[in-house]
Amino acid sequence: MPAVPPAMLPQVWPAILLFFRWSGWTRILQSSLLALIFTMLAGAAHGGERATLSLDRGWLFHLGDVPMPEISGHGMSYHNAKAGAGWGAAAPVFDDSTWRKVSLPHDWAVEGPFDPKANASQGYRPRGIGWYRRHLKIDESERGKHVELQFDGIATHSTVWVNGHIVNRNWSGYNSTRIELTPYLQYGEIGNIISVRVDANAQEGWWYEGAGMYRHTWLIKTNPVRVTQDGVHATPRHINGSNWSVPVAVTLANSGEKAAKVSVDVELRDPQGKVVARASSALSVPVLGEATAKLPLTVKAPALWSLKNTNLYKVTTRVRQAGNTIDEVALSTGFRTLLFDAEKGFFLNGEYTKLQGVCIHQDHAGVGVAVPAAIWEYRLRRLKELGVNAIRFSHNAVASEIMDMTDRMGFLVMDENRNFNPSPDYMKQLEWLIKRDRHHPSVVLWSVFNEEPVQGTEVGYQLVRRMIARVKQLDDTRPVTAAMNAGLFTKLNVSHAVDVLGANYQVPDYDKYHKANPNRPFTSSEDTSAFMTRGEFHTDKAKQVFASYDEEPSSWGNTHRDAWEAIAKRPFVAGSFVWTGFDYRGEPSPYEWPSVSSFFGIMDVNGFPKTAYYMHQVQWIKDRPLIYIAPHWNWAGKEGQPVKVMVMANTKTVKLLLNGREIGTQDTDPYRMNSFQLPYAPGKLEAIGYNDGKEVVRSAVETTGPAVSLELVPDRESLLGDGQDAMPITVRALDAQGRAVPTAAPLATFTVRGAGRSIGHGNGDPNSHEDEKGPARSLFNGLAQLIVQTNDAGSGSVEVEASAPGLAPARIKIPVRPGTTLAYVPVTQSSTFYLQNWRVSPTSATRPDPNQVLSPTDMNSWAPASPAMVLDATPAPTFQLYRTSFNQTRSLSHALLRFEWIGGQAEFWLDGKLVAKKESPGATNFPVDLPATEGKRELTVLIQNQPAHPSGIMGKVLVEPQH
Repeated sequence: MPAVPPAMLPQVWPAILLFFRWSGWTRILQSSLLALIFTMLAGAAHGGERATLSLDRGWLFHLGDVPMPEISGHGMSYHNAKAGAGWGAAAPVFDDSTWRKVSLPHDWAVEGPFDPKANASQGYRPRGIGWYRRHLKIDESERGKHVELQFDGIATHSTVWVNGHIVNRNWSGYNSTRIELTPYLQYGEIGNIISVRVDANAQEGWWYEGAGMYRHTWLIKTNPVRVTQDGVHATPRHINGSNWSVPVAVTLANSGEKAAKVSVDVELRDPQGKVVARASSALSVPVLGEATAKLPLTVKAPALWSLKNTNLYKVTTRVRQAGNTIDEVALSTGFRTLLFDAEKGFFLNGEYTKLQGVCIHQDHAGVGVAVPAAIWEYRLRRLKELGVNAIRFSHNAVASEIMDMTDRMGFLVMDENRNFNPSPDYMKQLEWLIKRDRHHPSVVLWSVFNEEPVQGTEVGYQLVRRMIARVKQLDDTRPVTAAMNAGLFTKLNVSHAVDVLGANYQVPDYDKYHKANPNRPFTSSEDTSAFMTRGEFHTDKAKQVFASYDEEPSSWGNTHRDAWEAIAKRPFVAGSFVWTGFDYRGEPSPYEWPSVSSFFGIMDVNGFPKTAYYMHQVQWIKDRPLIYIAPHWNWAGKEGQPVKVMVMANTKTVKLLLNGREIGTQDTDPYRMNSFQLPYAPGKLEAIGYNDGKEVVRSAVETTGPAVSLELVPDRESLLGDGQDAMPITVRALDAQGRAVPTAAPLATFTVRGAGRSIGHGNGDPNSHEDEKGPARSLFNGLAQLIVQTNDAGSGSVEVEASAPGLAPARIKIPVRPGTTLAYVPVTQSSTFYLQNWRVSPTSATRPDPNQVLSPTDMNSWAPASPAMVLDATPAPTFQLYRTSFNQTRSLSHALLRFEWIGGQAEFWLDGKLVAKKESPGATNFPVDLPATEGKRELTVLIQNQPAHPSGIMGKVLVEPQH
């Protein structure tokens, strides 16, 4: 509770003195109100620090809907229409004692079984409805702060209640939601209930989208005067030469009781931490309103952000009032120039740069869409090793921490909006995306849609220009595109409105479009769509398997080699975004069941490379020699039969040898790669790369023996003991000489002990239906992946063992280093709650019947009220009835009613039966035992007022467990 300002003391003292006169010191000391009084008088002023606390722990989950009761009758209809009238699992008093405890991020779809009757596009994973509840206590000392709840992502549609009040409905699984909690909160011992109903039947995409609260959740506490969500706009602009500006704009909001005069200070620090610019501005923020301060900064010759040198500057904003800092936020940004030229392509900082990009979805083996940040870092690192310099997050916003990674790691991002619709609900989603990401130097393109049916029509043109106009209002430093797969040549279409044409699978029309529109910049926004199954080199349609020679394009796409050749040879095409960087669940085109994930990836769902990985790597990486061979060399039973061998190299020539005998030498083809046909013979197949006649690199594959043991290969040397860090571990089978067996498929059983746990596994087989959360996984073409995550903060080690029938087990011990744990909101499971929503009868000179029944249509003869409810002093005794109802849950089957402060003689009637009496007329704390039972209860309190004594329910009424 906030301290009482000195100016208010003359108004507060009379009430306190009257309270003392009524109660007497003894009773005051018995009451919890004493602490409240001294908090009012002596409470310290609130600090100005912003607290962002993780709310990932302590959630209760129920799979399936909890039906709302049918609303019938006037009384129920009347109350249903009132604030705080959440029913069922949305009600504060609901028995969630049997619900499962989960931590976020959480994707319930990946936990379930595959179902051939479920949606193929969603990976045959049933989704359905789910509920989450979180018990939350807010200390009295927090009263007066501004409190917000942030959901980073819930799949798909969600409805949120706080203490029975519906506070938010969200229509997308990809945008974050910020909800003000302040007006709904209860403080002190009495907890708050957050209830979230998730409708995952709602579908936004045609790929696996997961189900549930699959991103992080936060509780944010600030001063009432604060920087709004994404309220700092700090996008650098190049003026000329070495001169730059950062026209910082800071938006503040004020949920306090009076207008606030503040100063807004901004400082810019370079990558070494040195302050290079400052600005300050005075601002008045109206009550329950917003105001924006503009603080232009100028910078001379900043260190530029590039793909190799990811120089990031830090913008720190402080809000000060009366000399004290009351809020502070910081973000990173970067200085760089970008240009999409209609004739020459893309330039970063004036340097020609071909976009070597991929499209990716957000699911990963074992974890679905609930992907830990460390696994995202692993995925991006795999792309970096491939030679990728650009990412299109298809077709939606990713979590904010991933955008931070693209800044740090050096990727160019096409930031894509999910829903093509300029109506208010959907425009808000677009606005949120732009405001959140406009400070990221990695973002070089905004994309407003993907492959919309109206793209070639006037309707599409009218829709898109409205969305582009809003993007430009929020950020005019980047061009806007839209991914078109048709309609490029109609009289009026989307391409007439965008800054850069994004073309999906339009290879035959590249030259035609450029000739017709020579002044419009052009990029492939999506290309390739070719099929491969990792580790397979023979197409078997009956088994729904594709060979990995890049000879199986989709009907609408091209092979990896054809698509890149068409783009690489045309300077006006800014670059490529291959569909896709990784396999993903759902969209098992061209097949359906039993295939449950895609075949498009350059890598599989684990990040294990297919042949396409090596093709693109030798095309995209030029600073070191590379050479690879496909296929493996285990072909028992095919001795003497011809085998196609593909050599991928970025050298000038390649030589192929089998068991030391030269098969042939060829000049390398950077687009088609090099192929050899030779009869299979066991042994060692070698490829050697030459530059100017000199050997610079070689690679080999060998025929192995049968698998005799398992091997576990951790991705990193150690884990961080912060309760968040996670690591993929590669599982392989080895022969007697320690060589990986590329055809092995044993069923490996995992045991994880110590400072971590398994959170899932995968093997990259698009046709596998194995449980991704269970104790075992089959290797697929020699590989599987186990993901471990650290437990709560600490140190020690994670001990992992893998075993399989007939094979020697593998054991590793991964060190866990001490780490800083996130600041978490404490987990509470309080059964205590307030009795609210009382109704109070008129005063009566005669004793009324405590069990009198009100007509369900009578909403007015008894007044609605909440504690404190005090009877007026009268010269003669009077009577009054107080009534409420509540649900006594299983966790409160043996409970206590506690009246913090009740005055007058009283009778307590529960479900029509007298259960207790209070004989003394004085005001006091009074407990009442509740009989052990469950279900809905009706409580009536009959109070007799005595002259000269305060009477009524003057404090909170709690239901709490008996101790």
